[in-house]
Amino acid sequence: MRILVADCSAQYTGRLNASLPRATRVILIKADQSCLIFSELGNYKPLNWMLSPCTLREIVPGSSRYAAVAESLGYEDVPKYLQVTSDKTNDLLTIALWEIHSDTAYDLGEDPGIDKDGVEAHLQKYLAEQINRAGVGMRLVRREYPTAIGPVDIMAVDGDGTHVAIEIKRHGGIGGVEQLTRYCELLNRDPLLAPVRGIFAAQTITPQARTLAEDRGFECLLLDYDDMKGTESDELMLF
Repeated sequence: MRILVADCSAQYTGRLNASLPRATRVILIKADQSCLIFSELGNYKPLNWMLSPCTLREIVPGSSRYAAVAESLGYEDVPKYLQVTSDKTNDLLTIALWEIHSDTAYDLGEDPGIDKDGVEAHLQKYLAEQINRAGVGMRLVRREYPTAIGPVDIMAVDGDGTHVAIEIKRHGGIGGVEQLTRYCELLNRDPLLAPVRGIFAAQTITPQARTLAEDRGFECLLLDYDDMKGTESDELMLF
């Protein structure tokens, strides 16, 4: 990882054209040569960027490319340019570095990734352990119940002995209802399972998704993650 604080300007050409006037900004260059330009204020997103796969070159006075780059931008006496070209398209990001205030490189090592709390896997785990939240007399069959089109988050049996397919989302939208519809249609073809009813479970459910789910005969279940997390089960789970 390389971080520059520099008085710079930038020009992006290709699928879109954009330019940044001269100002002091932060330029972040990743190990894969991705290049992102940030300002101190405003949106957390970069002002401009080029993502990998790409190739980054430093162009200094006296090099074979310097005159052509300087002419294309109309600048004179720029100490250094950074030019980043996409390896898949004709997109080009050219950064004129008028003055570099800081240029620091760091070896960040391997990133283990982000550990998210409250993702769908956690909701699935807690609901499987607290399956009674889906209805009185509900019994867990298994998590990740396999089907030909992918696993159902939870398969259960209610107090009447009816199989129940539960689709879990953090934020329930129409797409999740459509997914549950496909699962139930497939599962109901199996005479050993049919009839199978559906429950659409999420932390939030949009009004449109609720209307569609109820129109298709599904029950909507709101999940309170904090409450579920605070009542973890000590039972051993096979799945």
